Amino acid sequence: MVQNIAHCIDHTLLKPDATKQQIQTLCEEAKVNQFASVCINPAWVGFAAQLLHQSGVSVCTVVGFPLGASTPETKAFETKNAIENGAREVDMVLNIGALKSGDDNFVMKDIEAVVTAARDKAIVKVIIETCLLTDEEKVRACQLAQKAGADFVKTSTGFSTGGATAEDVMLMKHAVGGKLGVKASGRIRSPEDAKRMLEAGATRLGTSSGVKIIQGQTGKNTY
Repeated sequence: MVQNIAHCIDHTLLKPDATKQQIQTLCEEAKVNQFASVCINPAWVGFAAQLLHQSGVSVCTVVGFPLGASTPETKAFETKNAIENGAREVDMVLNIGALKSGDDNFVMKDIEAVVTAARDKAIVKVIIETCLLTDEEKVRACQLAQKAGADFVKTSTGFSTGGATAEDVMLMKHAVGGKLGVKASGRIRSPEDAKRMLEAGATRLGTSSGVKIIQGQTGKNTY
């Protein structure tokens, strides 16, 4: 079970004050534990890609993070640049304000810009920031991500007012009909948290507590 959990973890360090040594440690831990990926800010992608070359661990980065309020064109550029530097997974924040305004066409355009930039080169996960949405908006966001060609929907950035809940994971899984992966992220600190999310239907876990979790302990921080 521990091994299965490890292969679902995106080992995450997105704090603005993360140092080069901390990123190196993150990558070393990911290799030792064979986590699915490391999830880091774009400036560290090239460095992480060198450290993880041929390790089986992917480099994941974030786009439009953490607010989702940059333009589709900016997000597309960020995506292309990240892929050029070695990213193989991209976690983008959709335009939350546009979604809440009912502008589904713009939300689609926003996601499609990243999907197009990443096509055949990187997996795209769409962060919908569940803590800011109603259930109806969560379902709509997931369905738009699916229509736009994304690979995953993801609960949270970890930088807003709340993180993943089992209820949201179940809702999201149902919304995409099991056709997309579901990444639970934000405030996943313990083996119990991880188990609850996986049982609810999550196929990936974004957490900075991955090492503690697989050791059967509880971590202190989300990201």
